[in-house]
Amino acid sequence: MLNVSPIRAFSDNYIWCLSNPETRKALVVDPGQASPVLEHLSSNDLYLDTILITHHHPDHVGGVPELRKAAPECRVVGPAGSPFKGVTESVEPGQRLRWGDMEFSVIGVPGHTLDHIAYFSETAVNDRPVLFCGDTLFVCGCGRLFEGSAAQMRESLQTLRSLPENAAVYCAHEYTLANLRFARSWLPNDEGLRTFEAQCIEQREQNQPTVPSTLAREKALNPFLRWDDPAVVDAARTYCEQNNLPSDSADAIFAAVRHGKDHF
Repeated sequence: MLNVSPIRAFSDNYIWCLSNPETRKALVVDPGQASPVLEHLSSNDLYLDTILITHHHPDHVGGVPELRKAAPECRVVGPAGSPFKGVTESVEPGQRLRWGDMEFSVIGVPGHTLDHIAYFSETAVNDRPVLFCGDTLFVCGCGRLFEGSAAQMRESLQTLRSLPENAAVYCAHEYTLANLRFARSWLPNDEGLRTFEAQCIEQREQNQPTVPSTLAREKALNPFLRWDDPAVVDAARTYCEQNNLPSDSADAIFAAVRHGKDHF
């Protein structure tokens, strides 16, 4: 049976570790720091054989050189054409890659950065398909648009939104409470958001991660996936009127939500 564990890094990053207790092999996703990964591997008697990179930001790749020194045979998989040049295996959207018995689909999700990819596997871990989405989709949020456009990001999220609803969403940051404060300000009458916020506050008070989420939950609650939900559309159009922004398309509605969060 495969395990997936969060390794905490920096102030709010999660480095995800997928491991096989029988073979003791481990795969990690977006290791921005090496030391917490090495500590996790040592304490769980694992050895690192694969690193997956979603995009080039330092808090996702900074630990790769030290990890490769510790595990020279480790392969490093990342997006082709990325500013990060530390990969041993470049992949393009549409490709598939294997790790043991697992097969991952590589999905292009530009928006946060232009090189951003996600990794999806239908192989169940903890009874759910697995989505490693980096900084594209968060619990009740999405990544800032550092390089791409709102239209690109909405299209990327549309792609993720079409994946199986029972997929577990393993994002790279503990941003949930901040995202929920914004979502609740836009949708104060949304009982699902209110209930979920209370649950997440309790989890964080106990120092428990709010990640992973599920795609079904995100589709129901996350305003960045609800550009065609009448409640979000109404809130976005009100915001657009107040801020002299267009609201005549799905891309414009999504852009308004992103603009609202950026200025919240």
